[in-house]
Amino acid sequence: MEASAHKPLHVLAGPCAVESLETTMEVAREVQRVCLQLGLPFHLKGSYRKANRSRLDSFAGIGDAKALDILGQVKASLGVGIVTDIHLPEEAATASEVADILQIPAFLCRQTDLLVAAALTGKVVNIKKGQFMSPGAMAHAVAKVKESGNDKVWVTERGTMHGYGDLVVDMRGLAEMRAFAPTFMDLTHSLQQPNQASGVTGGRPELISTVARAAVAAGVDGVFIETHPDPSKALSDGANMLPLDQLEGLLTTLSSLHDWRQNH
Repeated sequence: MEASAHKPLHVLAGPCAVESLETTMEVAREVQRVCLQLGLPFHLKGSYRKANRSRLDSFAGIGDAKALDILGQVKASLGVGIVTDIHLPEEAATASEVADILQIPAFLCRQTDLLVAAALTGKVVNIKKGQFMSPGAMAHAVAKVKESGNDKVWVTERGTMHGYGDLVVDMRGLAEMRAFAPTFMDLTHSLQQPNQASGVTGGRPELISTVARAAVAAGVDGVFIETHPDPSKALSDGANMLPLDQLEGLLTTLSSLHDWRQNH
């Protein structure tokens, strides 16, 4: 995938974390249905482990092997591509047995050993922009992957820390990053309200459509969306996830906007 015009909007969507085969399969089927209906390329997103948690008792996963097995079952059953996060260099080879895209979490985007290990798998490497990074600085993270022999590298904007416990998105950065890599907009994590006094991350999911339309109008190559049948019951990041039944309406709007932008 190259950052260029006249390509459909690429979708990375799914639950924040793998909770069960049933939930993962339900979300995957709906993402697949909507994207096939709209003619959008897509990958199912699901984290087999959540390493960055506010509190020690926060949900971190059902076990790496079990979660990766569930992602593998969904992939085999539906024929969907998989994107999942890795946190340590030694995880890259194992995760790449299931995943088509290895995602580098935002807080780890400068970790050279992790980037190199991901690059060496030959898979697409999607690097989340650190909340502490300028858009231009992400060129160095991209270079680490390419200089390791892998040109299949994307970047994803997920907001910048602003003040206390909030994030903002600077749309100028999307154009800046597209100069050196295909660029995605994370529509859900960018609306988090992290580091709350309770130790539970908050969010502004009612603004997903606003940020989404702005990012697509700004020219992103794709969108990243965490979605769940019932965000209030999600085991991870429910406060900023998109209800699954709203996915079709949002992607229909974004696909039309993306097509309009490419033709004007």
